[in-house]
Amino acid sequence: MFRTVAFLILLDSLVFAQEEYPTHPDMLVKDGVPRGEVIKGVFDQSEVFPGTARDYGVYVPAQYTENEPAALIVFQDGMRYLQVVPTMFDNLIHSGDMPVTVALFVNPGVVPAAHEDAQPRFNRSFEFDAVDGRYASFLLDELMPVALDGLNISKDPNFRGSVGSSTGGIAAFVLAWERPDQFRRVFSQVGTYVGLRGGNEFPVLIRKTEPKPIRVFLQSGTNDNDLYCGSWWAANQDMLAALNWAGYEVNYEWGEGGHNRKHGYAIFPDVMRWLWKDWVSDPEIRNHSDPDRPQSQASDFLIEEEDWELVSEGHLFTEGPAVNQDGELFFTDLEGAKIWRVGKDGKATLFLEDTGNTNGLAFAPDGKTLYGCQRVPGGLVSWDIETKEMTVHAKGLRPNDVVVAHDETVYFTVPGQKAVWVMPRDEAPRMAEGSYSGTNGVILSADQSLVFSADYPGRYIWSAQRREGGGLTHVQPYFHLHLPPASVDIRSHADGMAMSREGWLLVASALGVQICDQPGRVHFIIPPPIGERHPSNIFLFEDTLYATCGSKVFKRKLRLWGAPGWDAPVNPGKPRL
Repeated sequence: MFRTVAFLILLDSLVFAQEEYPTHPDMLVKDGVPRGEVIKGVFDQSEVFPGTARDYGVYVPAQYTENEPAALIVFQDGMRYLQVVPTMFDNLIHSGDMPVTVALFVNPGVVPAAHEDAQPRFNRSFEFDAVDGRYASFLLDELMPVALDGLNISKDPNFRGSVGSSTGGIAAFVLAWERPDQFRRVFSQVGTYVGLRGGNEFPVLIRKTEPKPIRVFLQSGTNDNDLYCGSWWAANQDMLAALNWAGYEVNYEWGEGGHNRKHGYAIFPDVMRWLWKDWVSDPEIRNHSDPDRPQSQASDFLIEEEDWELVSEGHLFTEGPAVNQDGELFFTDLEGAKIWRVGKDGKATLFLEDTGNTNGLAFAPDGKTLYGCQRVPGGLVSWDIETKEMTVHAKGLRPNDVVVAHDETVYFTVPGQKAVWVMPRDEAPRMAEGSYSGTNGVILSADQSLVFSADYPGRYIWSAQRREGGGLTHVQPYFHLHLPPASVDIRSHADGMAMSREGWLLVASALGVQICDQPGRVHFIIPPPIGERHPSNIFLFEDTLYATCGSKVFKRKLRLWGAPGWDAPVNPGKPRL
């Protein structure tokens, strides 16, 4: 029996080794088709990936002129693609199936060996498998300005794409995922969406994250890799299911091949035709492209055509957004030691200077008392926004964030103590609970029976029940957040929070605004404005979400309605468990 099984396995491997596909006609040189040129170089000046050197190549089509911006496709593991891509591009550009397109072929970096008896450090997995923005930054900020110097390349992301195989395949997708403002067309061949550096988390993140304007073609086969980190075949099917479910424009072709480029090369020209379809009449790639497909939960939270809008910029580091009953936004410039006020006319004016590096802010129910968490000299303070007179409520502490309940009870966090403090009306402040793993942002539930505190280094939002007199009990790490899959900084950056009348908890985090249901599960993630720092704090006033993002403040309308602490409690009803 064992010999029979071994023979069948051997026979299968022999058949598999003979896997062949016909050569597509557009992969062959054709008479009368102008041929582009290829320029090769070496890049060894990276600061993103220090010490690395890499080969690169640039294909410039014969039809290119400096008067018209050319489209761009970036190929990961690029020097291998030089064997087939220039001829294919020559043919497809000549036939009009794709625009005049420059190709950038990028090899992974290698750190040369320290001496003759040592090995080089091979950066391929580190650069390509990582689910983060470093490789995109390397391309955009370092390699492209050098490799494409002197070429007129379109800045329109609809005319930029990426291609790769295996580890290069996931890198091609990550480029567009991280920077859809730069790349929007993706061909992923036998992509490595498995448990190496976080790629296995993509199917979940795709389902939960606001859909991005990306067009994707996936290719894999039933004999693709099946290793210690996962099944490539299964992982690519999971990617397809997630992209379909979330409403992306996605196409695919499955085969019986293995972990190689044979099948991908056989369909390559037709994939390019699909990726570039309608490029003359309608080049824009949109999210929510097919109204007949499920749209994840985007339509539950987002308003079509509404996006982030800039509210204010030019600050050092914004924090502590708080809105009063009149709809006026106040926020801090933490490092600039200032508080700014944005009126209903949308204009930002300086409210206070020399605030002692105040961080979090919160209004009391009276609408004119503004509480703040002062770092220097340290303490909980408040201002009368009409007279600007300051009152000190707690000295000797370094609070971070604050919320005021409708009954005027004040809760504030002291991260150095990993504690939440309470100051009931007309009483002195005291520690309410000190059994947290960490504390940062603080917010009340919609019915104001619970106090939620964010653990900035961890991945949980802690929940505690309010007792009579303001104390807290039944403390537990309750809301489970998503972490950046491949970040060097593994903290969640869970910071400021907001609450909706429907019971949704919104959390500012490294991934953007994570929206959690009452049982503590993330349903949806709103990424920060493209190219901006992730939000440090948020506030939901009526249907407008405000977010402080580094030096700027943004706003966005949602299908949610805010439940500020100063407002009357509301019971959102029992959730689905």
